[in-house]
Parts: sequence; C-alpha cells; structure tokens
Amino acid sequence: MTGIQNSQLDELDLQILDILIKDCRTPYLEIARICHVSGGTIHVRMKKMEDLGIIKGTRILLNLPTLGYDVCCFVGVYVDKTSSFSAVCDELSKINEVVELHLITGNYSLFAKLVCKNITDLQDILMNKVNVISGIERTDTLISLSQPIDRNIKL
Repeated sequence: MTGIQNSQLDELDLQILDILIKDCRTPYLEIARICHVSGGTIHVRMKKMEDLGIIKGTRILLNLPTLGYDVCCFVGVYVDKTSSFSAVCDELSKINEVVELHLITGNYSLFAKLVCKNITDLQDILMNKVNVISGIERTDTLISLSQPIDRNIKL
C-alpha cells in the first residue's frame, strides 16, 4: 500500500479489509464475529482506516446493462497543451457518462471510461460533448466487448 507504513495496519485491519472487499455490506457485528473481536473494535478500526484515507467511502455497484447502458468504452484523449489539462478535466467531469478519468503515460494525455445507452448515444456524446471541449486536440475510442474480470485487488 503506497504511503501507508506497515506499522499503521496490522493483521486485523487487513482481515477487515478482506471481508469488506468480498462484501462491503457486511455488518460490523458480523465482521467482529468473524474476527473474534468486539463490534466497537471494528468501529474504531474502520474509523482509523477512513482517517488514513485507505477507505474512501462506500458505493453501490450497478449492473449497467440492466439499466439500459449497453456500451462501455474507453476514450484516449489528446490534450493540445499542458496548460489545458485542468480545464479539460473539469469539462469532462461535467459529462455524466464519463465514469473514470486517468492522467496517463503513453500516447494519450488522458484516458476516460464512458458508459452510454447505445452506439447512437456514444456518437452524440463524442461529437457534442467530448470533442467540442476546448483543449482537446483529438480522441481515439475503444469499445469494450466484454469485461471478463471485474474485481478489487487482493491484499
């Protein structure tokens, strides 16, 4: 874990994280039972890991195709100059279909993950929302055909 010293996390913390990675809805008392400690201990450990920035919150994982979002794609973004990065990131963050944005090395300046309803929706998003952003020189789009692996890292 980058930035976290070994002395800040012990075996119990790692065990708690492992349980939550498998099912983040596991109640504290159930975690306590599995770990053979009190519910209060789990609460204190969770607060510690939140304060350290290890746990950033909780969120629901949606099955997007069942909600009508059938297309997942990745867009490599070429930014025209370094001074445009912040503005481009700000504008991309306003597009609901952009669910991840990464500053990367390699050919692209940024790499965005988009989800949308269909190819027509994707075309509209690219032409009328993404490619019109000042500072974007051009984009390359890669459409995901399937996602055979979807998991958190094992600790």
